[in-house]
Amino acid sequence: MVESWVGSMSRLLPRAIRESGHEFTFLTRDLHHYLRSAPEGVAHPLLGARNVITADTNDTETLLPEVARLHAVLGFDGVLTSCDYYLPTAARIAGHLGLPGPGPEAVENACRKDATRRVLADASVPGPRFAVHEEWADLARAAREIGYPLVVKPVDLCAGMYVRRVDDEKQLAEAVAALAGFPVNARGQRRTPAVLVEELLDGPEVSVETVSHAGAVHVVGVTDKSIGGAPAFIETGHMFPAALTPADTEAAEQTALAALKALGLVDGVVAHTEIKLTSGGPRVVEVNPRPAGNRITELVRHVTGIDLAAAFVDVALGRAPDLRRADTGLRSAAVGFLVPDRTGTLEALGAARPADDAGVLEVQLAEPGKAVKAAHSNNEYLGHVMAGDPDGPGARDRVESLLAGIRAGLVIR
Repeated sequence: MVESWVGSMSRLLPRAIRESGHEFTFLTRDLHHYLRSAPEGVAHPLLGARNVITADTNDTETLLPEVARLHAVLGFDGVLTSCDYYLPTAARIAGHLGLPGPGPEAVENACRKDATRRVLADASVPGPRFAVHEEWADLARAAREIGYPLVVKPVDLCAGMYVRRVDDEKQLAEAVAALAGFPVNARGQRRTPAVLVEELLDGPEVSVETVSHAGAVHVVGVTDKSIGGAPAFIETGHMFPAALTPADTEAAEQTALAALKALGLVDGVVAHTEIKLTSGGPRVVEVNPRPAGNRITELVRHVTGIDLAAAFVDVALGRAPDLRRADTGLRSAAVGFLVPDRTGTLEALGAARPADDAGVLEVQLAEPGKAVKAAHSNNEYLGHVMAGDPDGPGARDRVESLLAGIRAGLVIR
């Protein structure tokens, strides 16, 4: 495992590896990054690795021969990571060692938003009108040609960081300047200065969860998404399965399959492809060649019994994943996030119903005393609530009811 996110996948992947009867070696350039994220008095799950090795995971050319030497001793069977910034590195290592996995170029193209746009446009997979430039004059001209309102995006960040709606050239200049002030990402990697501007798409956004193995892409289902925090695009919640018509579900799935095929992500990949269901038909937003974050994998498991983290381990080993559905007793599951709209210190939250109440699957909230930042991306949540519905698509309403009670007592000073 080459690095990891420090959120839920840093717990789900080690568990899936262990429950599948395997062990893993963890490669990281900064072990303290993970130690800091573990709850006080609890060992981080990543420390359950058989080996924890410090290496410069940001220098791929140096890393490849180093991992080859480790492989000669430890005998790796697969390579994976949950962290977007290291997906291309993991793919290159797998290719270098002759292990299963998607092609490095396919992963690189999926992880670079500008490359994704070009590959999909060449394959006639529908997406927004877009332009990519580094110089201000070129960006301003492209924005005028596409037409405001627009979406401004970095080409190499994730979690919604610095993605903004802009309605005029002044707002565009402010968004570009803010992005220029963030030249190195949170993992110490220097960013490319290119900026992506896109047509603002109408309609709801969904994601298609898929597993690719041996040239076949299997659709697990479609998840919906709620967005807040304008002009940012912050994910405030999800429900699985999305409450869509059969026609919209089919359209989203087929568009995602076309995107994965165009990129070449048809083997060794668990993917999370985001689609806008616009008035002109489905359009691809992003293709993420890793399991969904924000607890979506757990929504899928609660409803279908399919463990996408375990599937990720299987395909990384070149094995057929277990995608058999089980009767879990739930027809839908939803998660909602507590998103702060101001900066300060958390003093109080409203009461949440007990986690053993009917339908409540998870309640995880920040403790009073926590330093709070007004949310500008998906990185500033104060917690989440997850609930299920055994009868139909009512899980989102249950979650919203729970969150309303918590928000009513929210105090940030």
